[in-house]
Amino acid sequence: MPPAIVYQEYWMIHFDGSLMKKGAGAGLVFVSPLRVRMRYMVHLHFPSSNNVAEYEALINGLRISIELGILRLDVRGDSQLVVDQVIKESSWHDAKMAAYYREVRQLEDKFDGLELNHIPRCLNEVADALAKVVSGREPVPTGVFASDQHNPLVRYKGSE
Repeated sequence: MPPAIVYQEYWMIHFDGSLMKKGAGAGLVFVSPLRVRMRYMVHLHFPSSNNVAEYEALINGLRISIELGILRLDVRGDSQLVVDQVIKESSWHDAKMAAYYREVRQLEDKFDGLELNHIPRCLNEVADALAKVVSGREPVPTGVFASDQHNPLVRYKGSE
Protein backbone atom coordinates (compact mmCIF):
# COMPACT_ATOMS: atom_id res chain seq x y z
CA MET A 1 0.00 0.00 0.00
CA PRO A 2 1.49 3.43 -0.92
CA PRO A 3 2.18 5.87 1.91
CA ALA A 4 -0.61 8.28 2.72
CA ILE A 5 -0.22 11.77 1.32
CA VAL A 6 -0.45 14.26 4.14
CA TYR A 7 -1.64 17.72 3.17
CA GLN A 8 0.13 20.29 5.27
CA GLU A 9 -1.92 23.41 5.76
CA TYR A 10 -0.35 26.82 6.10
CA TRP A 11 0.28 28.46 9.43
CA MET A 12 0.01 32.24 9.45
CA ILE A 13 2.23 34.78 11.17
CA HIS A 14 1.52 38.47 11.59
CA PHE A 15 4.70 40.42 12.40
CA ASP A 16 5.44 44.01 13.37
CA GLY A 17 8.36 45.95 14.76
CA SER A 18 8.26 49.13 16.78
CA LEU A 19 10.71 51.80 17.84
CA MET A 20 9.77 54.18 20.65
CA LYS A 21 11.69 56.51 22.94
CA LYS A 22 11.96 53.78 25.59
CA GLY A 23 13.22 51.10 23.21
CA ALA A 24 12.50 48.72 20.35
CA GLY A 25 10.59 45.50 20.08
CA ALA A 26 8.86 42.98 17.89
CA GLY A 27 5.35 41.56 18.02
CA LEU A 28 4.33 38.24 16.49
CA VAL A 29 1.01 36.44 16.24
CA PHE A 30 1.06 32.82 15.09
CA VAL A 31 -2.21 31.29 13.86
CA SER A 32 -2.32 27.52 13.43
CA PRO A 33 -4.36 25.83 10.70
CA LEU A 34 -6.95 25.13 13.44
CA ARG A 35 -7.03 28.89 14.26
CA VAL A 36 -5.21 28.52 17.58
CA ARG A 37 -3.34 31.78 18.28
CA MET A 38 0.02 32.22 20.00
CA ARG A 39 1.38 35.68 20.77
CA TYR A 40 5.06 36.56 21.13
CA MET A 41 6.94 39.70 22.09
CA VAL A 42 10.69 40.24 21.66
CA HIS A 43 12.37 43.04 23.58
CA LEU A 44 15.32 44.35 21.53
CA HIS A 45 18.18 45.51 23.78
CA PHE A 46 20.41 47.09 21.14
CA PRO A 47 20.36 50.29 19.05
CA SER A 48 17.71 49.91 16.39
CA SER A 49 15.72 51.72 13.74
CA ASN A 50 12.10 51.02 12.89
CA ASN A 51 13.18 49.06 9.78
CA VAL A 52 15.60 46.97 11.86
CA ALA A 53 12.80 46.22 14.35
CA GLU A 54 10.57 45.13 11.44
CA TYR A 55 13.23 42.79 10.05
CA GLU A 56 14.00 41.45 13.53
CA ALA A 57 10.28 40.65 13.95
CA LEU A 58 10.18 38.85 10.59
CA ILE A 59 13.34 36.82 11.23
CA ASN A 60 12.31 35.94 14.78
CA GLY A 61 9.00 34.70 13.38
CA LEU A 62 10.75 32.55 10.79
CA ARG A 63 13.18 31.11 13.34
CA ILE A 64 10.43 30.31 15.85
CA SER A 65 8.47 28.61 13.05
CA ILE A 66 11.47 26.43 12.21
CA GLU A 67 11.87 25.49 15.90
CA LEU A 68 8.17 24.55 16.03
CA GLY A 69 8.54 22.36 12.94
CA ILE A 70 6.23 24.48 10.80
CA LEU A 71 6.84 23.75 7.12
CA ARG A 72 4.23 25.88 5.34
CA LEU A 73 3.89 29.51 6.33
CA ASP A 74 1.93 32.57 5.26
CA VAL A 75 3.75 35.61 6.71
CA ARG A 76 1.95 38.94 6.84
CA GLY A 77 3.27 42.35 7.81
CA ASP A 78 2.42 46.00 7.33
CA SER A 79 5.97 47.16 6.55
CA GLN A 80 5.87 47.95 2.86
CA LEU A 81 9.63 48.48 2.81
CA VAL A 82 10.53 45.09 4.30
CA VAL A 83 8.01 43.16 2.20
CA ASP A 84 9.10 44.94 -1.00
CA GLN A 85 12.78 44.38 -0.28
CA VAL A 86 12.27 40.66 0.24
CA ILE A 87 9.69 39.96 -2.48
CA LYS A 88 10.83 42.31 -5.19
CA GLU A 89 14.49 42.22 -4.25
CA SER A 90 14.41 46.00 -4.32
CA SER A 91 17.48 48.02 -3.50
CA TRP A 92 18.81 48.53 0.00
CA HIS A 93 20.15 51.78 1.37
CA ASP A 94 22.93 50.17 3.36
CA ALA A 95 24.78 46.97 4.20
CA LYS A 96 22.57 46.39 7.25
CA MET A 97 19.35 46.07 5.21
CA ALA A 98 21.13 43.83 2.67
CA ALA A 99 22.27 41.54 5.52
CA TYR A 100 18.71 41.26 6.82
CA TYR A 101 17.46 40.44 3.30
CA ARG A 102 20.09 37.68 2.95
CA GLU A 103 19.11 36.17 6.31
CA VAL A 104 15.44 35.98 5.26
CA ARG A 105 16.49 34.32 1.98
CA GLN A 106 18.56 31.72 3.86
CA LEU A 107 15.70 30.90 6.22
CA GLU A 108 13.14 30.52 3.44
CA ASP A 109 14.92 27.36 2.26
CA LYS A 110 13.83 25.66 5.51
CA PHE A 111 10.17 25.70 4.45
CA ASP A 112 8.16 23.64 1.97
CA GLY A 113 6.03 26.70 1.33
CA LEU A 114 6.56 30.31 2.34
CA GLU A 115 4.52 33.32 1.33
CA LEU A 116 5.23 36.90 2.37
CA ASN A 117 2.41 39.39 2.00
CA HIS A 118 2.00 43.09 2.70
CA ILE A 119 -1.23 43.89 4.53
CA PRO A 120 -2.77 47.17 5.71
CA ARG A 121 -1.99 48.20 9.29
CA CYS A 122 -5.67 47.76 10.22
CA LEU A 123 -5.29 44.01 9.55
CA ASN A 124 -2.15 43.79 11.69
CA GLU A 125 -3.43 45.38 14.88
CA VAL A 126 -2.60 42.58 17.33
CA ALA A 127 1.05 42.27 16.22
CA ASP A 128 1.29 46.07 16.18
CA ALA A 129 -0.10 46.32 19.72
CA LEU A 130 2.36 43.67 20.99
CA ALA A 131 5.30 45.49 19.37
CA LYS A 132 4.22 48.78 20.94
CA VAL A 133 3.81 47.21 24.40
CA VAL A 134 7.29 45.68 24.35
CA SER A 135 9.00 48.74 22.83
CA GLY A 136 7.27 50.94 25.41
CA ARG A 137 8.62 48.70 28.19
CA GLU A 138 5.11 47.97 29.47
CA PRO A 139 4.30 44.78 31.45
CA VAL A 140 3.89 41.58 29.43
CA PRO A 141 0.21 40.73 29.00
CA THR A 142 -1.09 37.41 30.30
CA GLY A 143 -0.77 34.55 27.82
CA VAL A 144 2.02 36.17 25.78
CA PHE A 145 5.43 34.56 25.30
CA ALA A 146 8.18 37.12 25.84
CA SER A 147 11.92 37.06 25.27
CA ASP A 148 14.87 39.41 25.42
CA GLN A 149 17.31 39.79 22.55
CA HIS A 150 20.62 41.51 23.22
CA ASN A 151 22.21 41.39 19.75
CA PRO A 152 20.95 41.80 16.18
CA LEU A 153 20.22 38.56 14.34
CA VAL A 154 22.54 39.52 11.47
CA ARG A 155 26.11 40.67 11.00
CA TYR A 156 27.04 43.18 8.34
CA LYS A 157 30.01 45.20 7.25
CA GLY A 158 30.50 47.92 9.82
CA SER A 159 28.88 45.98 12.69
CA GLU A 160 30.84 44.93 15.74
